[in-house]
Amino acid sequence: MTAQLDELTAKLRSVEAEIEAELAKRREELRFRLENRRIVFEKEVLRIHRELKTRATRYLIDANPLMILSAPVIYSLVVPIALVDIWVMAYQAICFPIYKIPKVRRRDYLVFDRHHLAYLNVIEKFNCAYCSYANGAIAFVREVASRTEVYWCPIKHARRILGPHPHYQGFADFGDAEGFRGKLEEMKGGVKIEEAG
Repeated sequence: MTAQLDELTAKLRSVEAEIEAELAKRREELRFRLENRRIVFEKEVLRIHRELKTRATRYLIDANPLMILSAPVIYSLVVPIALVDIWVMAYQAICFPIYKIPKVRRRDYLVFDRHHLAYLNVIEKFNCAYCSYANGAIAFVREVASRTEVYWCPIKHARRILGPHPHYQGFADFGDAEGFRGKLEEMKGGVKIEEAG
């Protein structure tokens, strides 16, 4: 990577740390804290949240009928997502050790904590669990795919891509044959992945 890209990457990490500090401040404003990966709300906040909860029956009565009819289509996606999730877990377990690619910790991507929100009814909590699983599984799959790309084809595209994965900036530039061969040479001892803070 060029010195300028290294500098920009360092700035990005600094901004990410600032964002995390701001999120911590926001947690304080919302009067909850994390204790050993557990979410703890102040008692008064819990009371207010419970008062704001919409009962599941009221939620269904007020729902647009088309939304209810479309729900099976939405939920049906869990089948292909689960199949891909299971397949990628097997792929990683079999292939990553062979190529000395660090495994992705799936639990870092699948986060289920919205059920702690007392203002959500059972339907909303179920919906949140579905979305958490779908987005978490897809993020896990993306990270496995990106680490595969780091090993097999660490070359940037000629055209700009939207939302590149975090390893992309370390790839060889498009058209830089020597840079590509150098990247492949780096892989001989195994892939080095810089874990996010």
